[in-house]
Amino acid sequence: MIAKIVKGKCFRGVINYVLDKNKDAELLSSDGLRLKSNEAIIQSFTHQAELNSRITKPVYHISLDFSAQDKAKITNELMVKIGVDYMKQMKIEDTQYLIARHFYKEHPHIHLVINRINYDGKTISDNNDRHRSEKICKELTRQHGLYFAKGKDQVKLNRLKEPDKTKYEIYETLKDLIQKCKELENQLQKQGIAIAYKYKGKTDEIQGVTFTKNELSLMAPK
Repeated sequence: MIAKIVKGKCFRGVINYVLDKNKDAELLSSDGLRLKSNEAIIQSFTHQAELNSRITKPVYHISLDFSAQDKAKITNELMVKIGVDYMKQMKIEDTQYLIARHFYKEHPHIHLVINRINYDGKTISDNNDRHRSEKICKELTRQHGLYFAKGKDQVKLNRLKEPDKTKYEIYETLKDLIQKCKELENQLQKQGIAIAYKYKGKTDEIQGVTFTKNELSLMAPK
């Protein structure tokens, strides 16, 4: 599970996106909001944000994305539980929020829209939020026995744009060569390229390789 955090100024755009019927959206849970319509939800958020006009970005929009390998076990009920636990551990409490699920992508994911101005007009801190979020996501993934993605091996190359597309093509090529070609090191050394291996603990398992030439280095993780 990973989280993507965005802070914004206006609730209208994010609500219309998160509850877009074209994305097969389903509202799973909420607190402190009038749910009669999108407009009623927007007004609910906006009126509370006006309790503290000093905050220019009262919108917290957080998506929680799960691996497609967990699709069978990720129910709506589990998503709500994880979403609420995530907010609690992030110290996001006593404020308006909604949790909506989108079904138009292959991997399960939910969107949290949160008011950073709580019911008392106080600001919910965003201090170091991305670092805290990363730790919480890892803990919740372990707690619920969810799948841990393996970095670059989970990247869908056809969805990448430049320059990332080329970087991952280089990575894939080097990974295959390292695994299959025992003479690679000798060939590179003849070209003046030195190789240093990074091993996993005290084992012989290679975790990464660094290529160096003319004091410039390039790391290629396994």
